[in-house]
Amino acid sequence: MSKQLNDTIIRAYKGETTNYTPTWFMRQAGRSQPEYRELKEKYSLFEITHEPELCAYVTRLPVENYDVDAAILYKDIMSPLPSIGVDVEIKSGIGPVIHNPITSLQDVEKLGTIHPQADVPYVLDTIRLLTEEQLKVPLIGFSGAPFTLASYMIEGGPSKNYNKTKAFMYRQSEAWFALMDKLADMIISYVDAQVEAGAKAIQIFDSWVGNLNVMDYRIFIKPVMTRIFSELRRHDVPLIIFGVGARHLLLEWNDLPVDVIGLDWRTSIMEARQMGVTKVIQGNLDPTILLTNWETIEKRTTSILDEGRADGNHVFNLGHGVTPDITPATLKRLTAFIHEYTGKD
Repeated sequence: MSKQLNDTIIRAYKGETTNYTPTWFMRQAGRSQPEYRELKEKYSLFEITHEPELCAYVTRLPVENYDVDAAILYKDIMSPLPSIGVDVEIKSGIGPVIHNPITSLQDVEKLGTIHPQADVPYVLDTIRLLTEEQLKVPLIGFSGAPFTLASYMIEGGPSKNYNKTKAFMYRQSEAWFALMDKLADMIISYVDAQVEAGAKAIQIFDSWVGNLNVMDYRIFIKPVMTRIFSELRRHDVPLIIFGVGARHLLLEWNDLPVDVIGLDWRTSIMEARQMGVTKVIQGNLDPTILLTNWETIEKRTTSILDEGRADGNHVFNLGHGVTPDITPATLKRLTAFIHEYTGKD
């Protein structure tokens, strides 16, 4: 690589002592950036994500503009699904819409197998571009988790209550477990290819699994998550799990072969430790705080950083993603404050 890689965040993910608290922000690339909005006037989301040069540019922007300690691949969790036969469309103002939702075991059996080099070469080419030439910090690759992906595939799109998904899980358990296996196969192959292309860490987004109770998680989800992370352990890269509204599942996550647990804003670092979480923690400022004044932002950030420094195993992030109305200037100032407060030279 032409640039010296700052691997502070990787060392933090591995539980090593670092000179300062590293940070990145979920959804740091995209709608909140004027450069991205300008790009969207010329290109569709599909065109950006399928053109490695454009996608690498969008992925790289937050690193250059905010001085964050990691980049995260600019992609959607839906990206690999067309490869296995899911007819998905990203609709503005709605999100992913599935035109052939899963309703039966027969639908599950029709799903195919992903071959990343042939099916998503643009994803891998984007990673290679970033890791070989452009980035000064590690690139985080990612995938959606089986429950979260299945929820879109069964509901036909976003849901507020996941009634169809949970009813399918309870009433058609054979089909459910077959779907989990299909998605696990896809996720493992997809992530394998990302790491081989140059991703230095992997985050699995189980954004909506907090809608399940602990018993259902143990029965319907934990076995497949254990399998996924166990197989991904063959790579020497940190593995991160994240979801929202999942406080009651933190100890279940702690059992998984992961390195890092991402907290949303509902649970503090200290509370997670008191519950028994032992993994490295990432998080967890409420993104809405970034829409207030600097005094409030600094106070809330300082509290999280103090807990993280006392804990000794912490990567700063938001408790969910950057929203479109958060200004780039705020993110830049926040990164600078985190670095200065925790001792970066």
